[in-house]
Amino acid sequence: MTPMIGMPQGAEWLVILAIVIIVFGAAKLPELARGTGQALRIFKSETKGLRDDDKDDDAKDAQATVTPDPTPTELPPARTTEAAPEGSTSPSADKHHG
Repeated sequence: MTPMIGMPQGAEWLVILAIVIIVFGAAKLPELARGTGQALRIFKSETKGLRDDDKDDDAKDAQATVTPDPTPTELPPARTTEAAPEGSTSPSADKHHG
């Protein structure tokens, strides 16, 4: 059976802290904590910026609703030309037969 591994509690944190002090030394701990804090601050600001960008994109998508095309204006009726009689020699009749 696999043992359940969870977060350290109580005395386990004290043991971990003692190991960290031995490895890094007491003089380096404030510098290490400061660097870790700065890294976390930068990480939080970047993730907040990404979330804000997503919200801005969602807001733009909501505002960019599809607008229906304007109703087309009614065009005037097309002009109809009268057909020339068959025996006519009008220029338009010559173009079609020639």
